[in-house]
Amino acid sequence: MDAMDLGVLSDMPNIRKKACSKLLKQMELQRDRLLTSYKAMVAVVIDMTNLSKSMRCFLKTTSGSAIQQFSKFSENNDDTGDGGGAPVFTFLSISAHEMLAEELVEMFKQELVLKRLLVVELLASSCPEKEQSNQLCWEDELYHGEADDLNMCNLYSKDTAEAFHPKISGWKSKTSNVESEKNPNHDVLQVYLTTWLAEVNIDTFRVEEIFVTVEEELRTSFS
Repeated sequence: MDAMDLGVLSDMPNIRKKACSKLLKQMELQRDRLLTSYKAMVAVVIDMTNLSKSMRCFLKTTSGSAIQQFSKFSENNDDTGDGGGAPVFTFLSISAHEMLAEELVEMFKQELVLKRLLVVELLASSCPEKEQSNQLCWEDELYHGEADDLNMCNLYSKDTAEAFHPKISGWKSKTSNVESEKNPNHDVLQVYLTTWLAEVNIDTFRVEEIFVTVEEELRTSFS
């Protein structure tokens, strides 16, 4: 802003200072919105992870009750968790559905870590100059309790005390550490935005296949 030519506006008193102040407030607002969006994505992946592991329904041992009860936890080693043989699925087993759910969740987990990298980069690049010495890095928590949340998704390493490094499905990364780009230019920021919107770790066609399969198995429609 200091080096920008303001043309005829240059003669207006404190125009540069006022513009900088307004831009700073806008930047802080957008930083908060970005972080809120990321936190919401983490919450969704946590829910997906938990739900993918809760498909089984075990018979609960009851004494003298005419009402059959069920539980998420097995009380009998012979109980496979199929709800006593309830005809919920058409052909596939519960194990097969769990594998489909795991495949689906894994896509979103990898996409979440990649988006975390972009969030770190965008937050770090938008730090005021006076805060550059305390610039955000990969090992830092982006919000209070993030480490616990990522651990619930199996995306956090307690050995290194940091989130697992991002990767793109089908590509092998050659980097073992994550370093922030200092002052990325317009082209780099454009790549960040494109990567965010492209959802490169989400195989859209495979997601549709999984949903079609499950709809046929449950004899229902999700749309």
